[in-house]
Amino acid sequence: METFPLTPAMAGVLRGLHRAKRPALHSLSPAQARIAYAAGSDVLELDKPALPWVEALRIPARDGTALPAVLFAPRQATETAHLPVLLYLHGGGFTVGSVQTHEVLCRRLAQQADCAVVSLDYRLAPEFKFPTALHDAWDALQWLSVHGPALGLDTARLAVGGDSAGGTLAAVCAALARDAGLDLALQLLIYPGTSAHQDSPSQQRYAQGLVLERAAIDWFFGHYLNTPADREDWRFAPLLLPDAQGLAPAHVCLAELDPMVDEGVDYADLLRMAGVPVSLEIYKGVTHEFIKMGRAIPEARQAQHDIAQALRQAFAINFVIEQ
Repeated sequence: METFPLTPAMAGVLRGLHRAKRPALHSLSPAQARIAYAAGSDVLELDKPALPWVEALRIPARDGTALPAVLFAPRQATETAHLPVLLYLHGGGFTVGSVQTHEVLCRRLAQQADCAVVSLDYRLAPEFKFPTALHDAWDALQWLSVHGPALGLDTARLAVGGDSAGGTLAAVCAALARDAGLDLALQLLIYPGTSAHQDSPSQQRYAQGLVLERAAIDWFFGHYLNTPADREDWRFAPLLLPDAQGLAPAHVCLAELDPMVDEGVDYADLLRMAGVPVSLEIYKGVTHEFIKMGRAIPEARQAQHDIAQALRQAFAINFVIEQ
């Protein structure tokens, strides 16, 4: 790791991970990997903020499955003051991760952005392959747009977001929303996967030695995709989206030392060339997954602050928050 321009804090995290000698996720079965990922998911998180409104939801998918979700909000809605809402889609390579692994992040975004966050437990691979996760995410977004007001949510101020694989799902949902005439205030893309093939310079440069390695990416996608042909579907690789005009404004949050940074930049460029407003932040010296390391990584705290400000701006919440 000495060959990478890591921040001192990020280098310390990687040294700690190396000393822990935990097995790589891609060396485990999916069931084992989910347990391992969950066990380490909040080790470097900031304290979990208490919120006055936390509610378990069940959101129907198109096949009748009731998808678990949790609503986090910094205050109760009233009849005259509904809360704007972010549908959050967790990362984990479509194979691991859950509402629980991303609970601290979602609580902090709700608190800092003064909005509701609905975090969805979409179904995971390999039990549920492409495009089930996407169908679940899109079904949940449509359901929120219709049923949100009954929950006290202002669906005229509706956003979608996620990290890593969840960022991919959020980007695709934003395109589906445009096509369906569903207006979104923002698409929040935290180091999203957008490319059909892992052949960019950053995929080569950062293939080993950092938090997310090429072997893990291959393992995740091997479980998620049915056939190699799925890679050429824009719903897996949003860079293949035929037309990006008219998409919701985007806030794109990337890590400099991440195999996926190039495709994140490329997707931001694709949106900009189509006339979509884009704010792009690349956090120097940090790796994939850094957003969930706020206890150790100052850039994670800064990124959460920047995301909250982007949400506030999109939702027209006009006061500045302290870090």
